[in-house]
Amino acid sequence: MNTTADARTTWDGIYAARPAATDPRPNVRLTEAVAELPPGDALELGCGEGGDTLWLARRGWRVTAVDLSAVAVERLNALARSHGLADRVTAEQHDLGASFPEAPEAPDGPEASEAPESTDGTNGTNGRFDLVTAHYLHTPFDLDRSAVLRRAAHALRPGGRLLVVDHGSTAPWSWNQDPDVRFPSPQEVAEGLALDPAGWTVERADAPRRTATGPDGTTAEVTDHVLCVRRVRHADGRA
Repeated sequence: MNTTADARTTWDGIYAARPAATDPRPNVRLTEAVAELPPGDALELGCGEGGDTLWLARRGWRVTAVDLSAVAVERLNALARSHGLADRVTAEQHDLGASFPEAPEAPDGPEASEAPESTDGTNGTNGRFDLVTAHYLHTPFDLDRSAVLRRAAHALRPGGRLLVVDHGSTAPWSWNQDPDVRFPSPQEVAEGLALDPAGWTVERADAPRRTATGPDGTTAEVTDHVLCVRRVRHADGRA
């Protein structure tokens, strides 16, 4: 039992069991990494309750937020409307192993739509996102995460950044309490993306620690694995 339907049912159940958030907090790794960037078009993979999406939208970003859970997506769209951010937030349900969100059309037309089909499923596009974020995109269900993140890197405009934040330790409230679980380093995640170094550069790959607060209010020191990759060239090689 490890199908997309199983995954949707599981994550819908997790979110439905929680009270709907009214003003969810953003992840600290997002706020520290993005606070000084000029706003543009952002994509959040695995938006959950939407704290990151709302934080970005309040700062002028136009955000496409995706999650496998219909409950999470419906709640985030409603929350964006209630906060007066509906014009900057589009939340969509996606199984990232099967579909990928469309980027908003560039102001001067669909410049990337004529790029040739590539062998890795990225369509060779120049991308239309200035930022793609994936915070704690872990799941017990089958997902080729490297392929998803590789596609996300190709969805960037030149100068755009892919920010991947993973668990680097097990918190007391984590759903996976396997003592033998291994957390790949940011360098390993970057290597798994197999990106051409002529087109992408790693700006950050480290493992900072912080004090985190769990759903029940308890706190614990945890490690985050942080990777930030910047696209430096177009698909056709132009800087």
